[in-house]
Amino acid sequence: MRTPGAPARSSASWRPTSMRVDLHTHTTASDGLLAPEALVRLAKEAGVAVLAVADHDTTDAVDAALAAGRQLGVEVIPAVEINTDVDDTEVHILGYFLDHHLGWFQEFLTRLRDGRVNRAAKMVEKLKTLGISIQFERVRALADGAVGRPHVARALLEAGVVKTTGEAFEKYIGRNGPAYVERMKLTPQEAVAVILRAGGVPVLAHPGWGVPDGMIPALVTAGLEGLEVYYPDHTPAMLEHYLEVAARHRLLVTGGTDFHGGDLATKVTVGSQYVPPDAVDRLKARANEKRGAQRQAQA
Repeated sequence: MRTPGAPARSSASWRPTSMRVDLHTHTTASDGLLAPEALVRLAKEAGVAVLAVADHDTTDAVDAALAAGRQLGVEVIPAVEINTDVDDTEVHILGYFLDHHLGWFQEFLTRLRDGRVNRAAKMVEKLKTLGISIQFERVRALADGAVGRPHVARALLEAGVVKTTGEAFEKYIGRNGPAYVERMKLTPQEAVAVILRAGGVPVLAHPGWGVPDGMIPALVTAGLEGLEVYYPDHTPAMLEHYLEVAARHRLLVTGGTDFHGGDLATKVTVGSQYVPPDAVDRLKARANEKRGAQRQAQA
């Protein structure tokens, strides 16, 4: 979901092609509004052939989405979006085709989610000191899964404190807001390392959200393998720029809508962002290379 300070979404840029691809979507397992089954059903109705479910810091929706995909004829890619921090910038790292059943990996994600719960609780307490009373139990109920700032924003909206969730970020819980609380620190390089260890392909999400180009070489050195170039917030000029950046660093090119289920006002819905079908082929090829190398190492 777009955070304050990110560029405004341009109109959806889907072009007629042999198949629709969406490599960045969210469900109720994190801050999306649709259950995984409903998301896959919507993707099917939209003509999406390949769908990646990439919730924030959780893979709890992946198995249900895979099952729904098999039933409805939609290829579902297991994925995750790990939130990290660098100075005053949030950097999100996507991981594709990882082994999400690994015990150590789930323990890592649990630590991240626990940190988000504690952070949200502290925000609620800070809001109370400002004379704004919302119940943390309501925040958890709205989350119905992984608690995060968007759920605090929804609670503020529901209580009539703000008129939009964007206003909640701008006035209260954004990085410079009076109720903001820092989260557990994780660097992008650490997120890349975790995804690689889990057998996944790490990709830098929506670089147009204020990620400086100068940060990318260090991420490539750490093992970054892709760049999310096709994205609703990226202008045509940004798209061309990130295609050049990806080529320069020999990174895979990916893309998706970052669909959360509540983006009707922006006309962004699942599958509405054009993504070249060969992006999936290249992503699969890289994942298969990694599996092959792993099998050889174990032989």
